Amino acid sequence: MKHQTISTQPFLSDVKTLRERAARHLERGVTGESYLGDVGRTIEILQAVLATEVVCMLRYTQHSIVATGLASEGVKAEFARHADEEHEHAIAVANRINQLGASPNFDPKGLASRSASEYGVGADLVAMIRENLVAERIAVDHYRELVRYFGNDDPATRVMIEGILAVEEEHASDMLDLMTTHAASRP
Repeated sequence: MKHQTISTQPFLSDVKTLRERAARHLERGVTGESYLGDVGRTIEILQAVLATEVVCMLRYTQHSIVATGLASEGVKAEFARHADEEHEHAIAVANRINQLGASPNFDPKGLASRSASEYGVGADLVAMIRENLVAERIAVDHYRELVRYFGNDDPATRVMIEGILAVEEEHASDMLDLMTTHAASRP
């Protein structure tokens, strides 16, 4: 049986120290003295994440409306569900930007240039599925990098991105399944 060594160093600051720290620089909001991240850079990154989520929501919404062909109803429903989830992500990111003291940028001007993903319409059902799979792969890779970037410097933002990442991985898996099914049925 292994014995654990117990540290004699205090795990948490005493309450008096926490109160003193909290009272200083109240204008910082959630980014008090224990926040180790770069607030400006975090906001800049999250504005790009917000743009990515909005572009993905718009693309999925457009696809959910215009998709046609055999068995398109199931795919349309999947696109619509993904659009709703991308909207939820955008709102979560916008709220985090607001918590950090900035205004989320929903301005359509420059939305595509701020986004890691592109807005592609796709000529047919399989092209739409493929476009969404590519976008999800980009998001997954980008959000994995962001999880590492935020690390312990900004755990709240990291946890939010981790949650979004898990859903984006599910979306990529869904799109791969749809692509495999529908590409096989092509003449």
